[in-house]
Amino acid sequence: MALRREPHVLVVGGSDSSGGGGIARDIETISSIGVRTCLAVTALTVQTHHAVMEIHSMQPGLVAGQMRAGLQANKVAAVKIGMLATVEIVIAVAGVLRENPQVPAVLDPVLASTSGRALLEAGAIAAMKRDLMPLCRLVTPNLFELALLVGSERAVDEDGVVWQGQELLTAGARALLIKGGHASGPQSTDILLRPDHEPVRFDTPRLAASMRGTGCMLASSIAAHLAKAQSIEYAVRQGKLFVLEKLRKTPAE
Repeated sequence: MALRREPHVLVVGGSDSSGGGGIARDIETISSIGVRTCLAVTALTVQTHHAVMEIHSMQPGLVAGQMRAGLQANKVAAVKIGMLATVEIVIAVAGVLRENPQVPAVLDPVLASTSGRALLEAGAIAAMKRDLMPLCRLVTPNLFELALLVGSERAVDEDGVVWQGQELLTAGARALLIKGGHASGPQSTDILLRPDHEPVRFDTPRLAASMRGTGCMLASSIAAHLAKAQSIEYAVRQGKLFVLEKLRKTPAE
């Protein structure tokens, strides 16, 4: 089958019944870049654009089974990981990545919804840092997620952001794209950190418009470009431009 030979991104994450984020947003983004997707659903949620009412996590063996089936059925050239919900799912996903070290993985560490509902058990953060992050080609925390992962207060300036990022690199992360969307100022600056590299800044104008799912879009876009065998810097730059164009088309509230 020709389909099996086309590059795919294996999307690992939760459903969002509102369509604003999660695997619906991932599939939409990756498909628009011309890459196919296959899926491993980690959780089902009942939510609107304003609140998460219910979360039903999958059995970890089922998540791992979906991943292995997707990898067996298709030419998976990248993995995009979003909501993981429980420590057991974190460990299960890490186990499958360990079996497939040649496939680059992008981890968007989804810790809470926009409305503030926790989407990852508190005890799972340590497992994510220990077992999963070292297996991923790139991790994409925002400023709040970065602080939670480091176990510190949110950084108030760029020096603090870089220091917290270096702490995660020391803990085993291979590369970080720290998102600056929750900062202030006329520019939205993301910072790419890698061991033995100088930080790389990606600046785009800060727009008045806002929308849900931008973190999903950015990580999915990066994964799609990695699936096309592009460099990580190129993939990040294209991901930033993708999100910027989506925001430009979104009316300001």
